[in-house]
Amino acid sequence: MAKPLDAYRALPLQVLCQAVSKTTTREEAAQLMSHTIKKIGKQITSSKRFIGEDCKLVVLPEYFLTSFPMGESISNWAEKAAIKMDGKEYELLGEIAQNNAIYLSGNVYERDPNFPGIYFQTSFIIDPSGNVVLRYRRLNSMFAITPHDVWDDYLDIYGTEAIFPVIDTEIGKLACVASEEILYPEVTRCHALKGAEVICHSSSEVYGPIATPKRIAKQARAFENMAYIVSANSAGIYGMDIPASSTDGGSMIVNYEGQILNETSSGESMAAYSTIDMAAVRRARKRVGMGNMIARQRLELYADSYASSSFYPVNSLLEKEVDRSHFKHMQEDTIQRLTKAGILS
Repeated sequence: MAKPLDAYRALPLQVLCQAVSKTTTREEAAQLMSHTIKKIGKQITSSKRFIGEDCKLVVLPEYFLTSFPMGESISNWAEKAAIKMDGKEYELLGEIAQNNAIYLSGNVYERDPNFPGIYFQTSFIIDPSGNVVLRYRRLNSMFAITPHDVWDDYLDIYGTEAIFPVIDTEIGKLACVASEEILYPEVTRCHALKGAEVICHSSSEVYGPIATPKRIAKQARAFENMAYIVSANSAGIYGMDIPASSTDGGSMIVNYEGQILNETSSGESMAAYSTIDMAAVRRARKRVGMGNMIARQRLELYADSYASSSFYPVNSLLEKEVDRSHFKHMQEDTIQRLTKAGILS
């Protein structure tokens, strides 16, 4: 590993998402993805020239490559829009990281040969040599398969270390949180408990004058875990029938004190870049005082409550045919369990 940097600049790059929903073949979708990657490559190169050579981390939005399924079955979307773990798309993204000497993070739909016929929503980090060095599979989703749905098989193949991966680099200990998972405190906390100092957050979310739950959550997760949040939102989604600017704007960087360092408005933009001060966050994490939220954690207090509570069943898709209606039924059943347990009235 190269000599650790005391500080550098990170860029949550706000780009429009070009949907592949209206393509009819894998070849047509792949061609559109290739065009998207080439465009993003040029935007990253130009942005780094403007920001400076100390720009070492770029985070792309959720859905930057394909947008999301609108009515497609899981198997159809897997075939058309999910990329292979060793696919051409990763190779092209790796070239961008290598050519610009950056760590590049984003979120894609990904096929795993160990789980044929389905896909996972995967956040990745590619290092400056062009290699994928971290994969985080989204664990909480309303209408998509997660490792939790095939838990036993997933753990047999990948082990527990793959659930909340953290990578130690010269620009800090990096981790990923996907989209709305910023609303789940446990996800970021589990990464922080493995040392994560910088959270790459690929998102596609509503942005406007009123503080949204995600905006509030980003500041809360940063403060309570004493970590930077580099959050990239989309600059609109084009090529599908939802209004294009429904998810447009608000890419930001939040520091370890929960303060928004920089934020962009709507449209494609590199304006949210800011400095990641690794020396400062490491000093803060070793400082004795009320503000040290990491050192003040008493995790044993909560262990029994978590261990004795299980409402959304694990392994719900191990032996079932995968259909999107399954997820709606699962939530309905979970609400009934919560009501029966007296948690919901």
